Amino acid sequence: MGSPIIIDTDAGTDDILALSYLLSLPDLQIEAITIVHGLAHVRDGSRNIRRLLHLAGRADIPVLEGAESPIEGSRPFPAEWRFVANNLPGVTLPDIVGPPSTQGAVDFLKRRMLDRERPVRILGLGPLTNLALALREMPDASATVKELLIMGGALQVPGNLSAGNPEKAANEVAEWNIYVDPHAAVEVFKSDIQMLLVPLDVTMHVPITRSFVENFGRRSLTPLGRVAAQVLEAALPYIDAHAYFAWDPLAAVALVDRSVLQAKKATIQVTTGGQNIGQTKLIRWDADSPLAVSMDVNAAAFTAEFEQTLGGFNTKTQRHKDTKKGRN
Repeated sequence: MGSPIIIDTDAGTDDILALSYLLSLPDLQIEAITIVHGLAHVRDGSRNIRRLLHLAGRADIPVLEGAESPIEGSRPFPAEWRFVANNLPGVTLPDIVGPPSTQGAVDFLKRRMLDRERPVRILGLGPLTNLALALREMPDASATVKELLIMGGALQVPGNLSAGNPEKAANEVAEWNIYVDPHAAVEVFKSDIQMLLVPLDVTMHVPITRSFVENFGRRSLTPLGRVAAQVLEAALPYIDAHAYFAWDPLAAVALVDRSVLQAKKATIQVTTGGQNIGQTKLIRWDADSPLAVSMDVNAAAFTAEFEQTLGGFNTKTQRHKDTKKGRN
């Protein structure tokens, strides 16, 4: 599947879903996973990702721990959500076999960006701190980084800080990944790397509902699929009370199958202060920009790819069988 992949993640529950999907693709070259602060604390997130890799039979993939705080200030996720990401209640994963890499994530990313002989693609699923710190000393990173795909931002839709937030939030325009470290986002978006942004504008069209969770859990055949089902089942109280979307899973599927998204080149601006800190503003559509913004999604194609690959079943065949069973 082309160039090797580096995944930068804050190891939240939707990150676990995205990683489980990607680990279900045997031909995908995952070179490393770097951990950034965000939903999970770095050490806890690192541990959970290593446990997931062990389950997947991919303990050979190095896990590197990165930035534990944003470049400026402190805007953490709610403590209740961080507890869930740190501990993954209701999810069964094996014990850890080995320690994380002794090399830090930022140092690894810097060194990797110098290796022009081996182009790489990067998937960013959390705050952009690791990537911003690495890019500071890499003005020619685009020579090595073939593409940077980022889940984050909200351009023409409301943000998601207040959705289900037990600690409340007055900011109605920012998306969490950008809000947690907007200064990092500014630095990354200044790069000349070819980027694809997967914002709330498209993830809002791929909701994960109770019926999806129940059907997926009933039909999942693989160990990774069963872990994903456990993650989703544990989230059902939140899903029922609020709304849960395939934020990181959509970005992961787009990394593999770009046809699920329609994007347009644009110039955007990130607010770094005031009540609307973390807001991503669409300044103009710009054919010369290195940044493309996803504005439309084929939700059915996404769902089919995600279900079939991660669950280990053929969606159309299984639905036909389920229909026949219902007639008996």
